[in-house]
Amino acid sequence: MIQTFEDISESGALDKPSKKKPCIPISKDLRSYLVKYRREVKLPINYNDLLRFTFSTPLKDKKGNNSSWDKLSFDMKEWGPLRDALVETYATLKTEGDLSFVNQLDVARIDFCYFGNSQPFRIRIVNKFNDNYDHYYIKKADANRVYGLELEHILSPNRISYLTNNDTLIEDHIPGIPGDIFVKEYLDRPETNKIRLAKEFVKFNERCFVQLLGDMRSYNYVVNVIPDVEDVQYRIRAIDFDQQSYEGRKNLYLPQFFKENKTFVDLVTTHLNTESIAQYQAEERTMMTFRLASARYRIKDLMEVMTKDNISTPEKTNALKAALIDFYKDDKYYKKVKTMGQLVKAHLKHTLQKNLLLVPRFQKNSGKIKTL
Repeated sequence: MIQTFEDISESGALDKPSKKKPCIPISKDLRSYLVKYRREVKLPINYNDLLRFTFSTPLKDKKGNNSSWDKLSFDMKEWGPLRDALVETYATLKTEGDLSFVNQLDVARIDFCYFGNSQPFRIRIVNKFNDNYDHYYIKKADANRVYGLELEHILSPNRISYLTNNDTLIEDHIPGIPGDIFVKEYLDRPETNKIRLAKEFVKFNERCFVQLLGDMRSYNYVVNVIPDVEDVQYRIRAIDFDQQSYEGRKNLYLPQFFKENKTFVDLVTTHLNTESIAQYQAEERTMMTFRLASARYRIKDLMEVMTKDNISTPEKTNALKAALIDFYKDDKYYKKVKTMGQLVKAHLKHTLQKNLLLVPRFQKNSGKIKTL
């Protein structure tokens, strides 16, 4: 069974996640996984180092409006070592620690966001030769976010660059136009292909639901516009992974049910028929299946850790379990589930099982997901 876009008008559900999700520490087993796949590395800086700023000023956008970010200032006695550590961290993220280029790099600005759970620092790195700049983020390490980053890296068409060091998480910047800004400033432009954009939102909606990535309101993802033969293609990319398999309500894992995404939902219901929606959902599940098959050993290692981890409450786990059983009218995959990680594993099995018949290496095993 698939989620239809007509369901949103029938149920009227526009859920919101918990106002404040607790930061769940990285377990010993998850740490071992991160070490194995070269995500856990020694870094010259940690999150708490950046809390020693002296004062902050509101950062305005290009139109002069206040943003969600503050620009930070630091004591000059600390700035030198801090700058060097931030440049070295950038080199570790981008070139696996090759420091031969650091002399031409500098820290142009450090911003801090009070909004949201992770309260990230945004580091702007600039090339001193040509003033070209790039960003990366320093956040508190949270287990749900790490699992979300890993699942996105494995199952989506997007590769994710991030590192951990004890309780610190370093994330590469994900470029794109924030969804809410795209709606305001780009959607009604003559060159915008609304049919292709509607198709991409269906695929994004499906991807989030299959991997149980929640809270994809319009400011938690970006839109990439990609020139193509005689037109453009679109890709919607998640940029916030705090709500990976934490909440207990099914609709929180479907972007179509957030009021902030109503404009995208209207595009879907206006430009696509039921058969087209089902086609695009099937296409996305098929591609996710091929990605899972190609990374079968990695996903197996990840699931072995995630199923044992304590990344949500029993109440939320049981609520989501019941909601999925009610939605599918089938408890075959879910009846033995006790943890949120087990629920993610069961949902991947349930939603992707039949697509594995298309993968040659699994055909003789009747499409069973042996790696899960």
